[in-house]
Amino acid sequence: MALIAFGSNDNSVFGDQRETVLKSMKLVAALSQEPPRQSRLFKTPAFPAGAGPDFVNAAMRITTNAAPAAILARLHAIETQAKRTRDVRWGPRTLDLDLIAVGDAVLPDARVHERWRNLSLAQQQTDTPDQLILPHPRVQDRGFVLVPLCDVAPDWVHPVLQKTAAQLRDALPANGLADVVPLETPQ
Repeated sequence: MALIAFGSNDNSVFGDQRETVLKSMKLVAALSQEPPRQSRLFKTPAFPAGAGPDFVNAAMRITTNAAPAAILARLHAIETQAKRTRDVRWGPRTLDLDLIAVGDAVLPDARVHERWRNLSLAQQQTDTPDQLILPHPRVQDRGFVLVPLCDVAPDWVHPVLQKTAAQLRDALPANGLADVVPLETPQ
């Protein structure tokens, strides 16, 4: 089982933000050995505040035996299809696909995960890991990930924090959750 977060706040070759997320969901669904679970689409403000136009976000749960690095490589290939560039950290993006978790894997290990999970906001804006960190080190902090994730895997247990996705979502400030507005159910 792999959990993937989707986001777009800039037009791509796939279309506008909504169309980009829907097209990328179809491409990611092809990686699943069973029918995937797809969240609704959500409108969310850019993070950090003022970093660009609003996002369309979603999440998906797929079934795969692929290694985490292979899944991430495929997600990056889909971002490339959408003409994703990485010019500005947290700048506008045609497509952002984040590998949130693969089963209960903690990569590369608990110590490194803790270091990245506890970075200050200033460090998050400048530091990028040179290796895959799982689960995603910011998942517990982001309503725009947790709300859609709860559509597809509310009972997923964070293997380090030992809380479900629903518990992590419910621990977030109410004002942050209010910013995650449902748009529709994907077709």
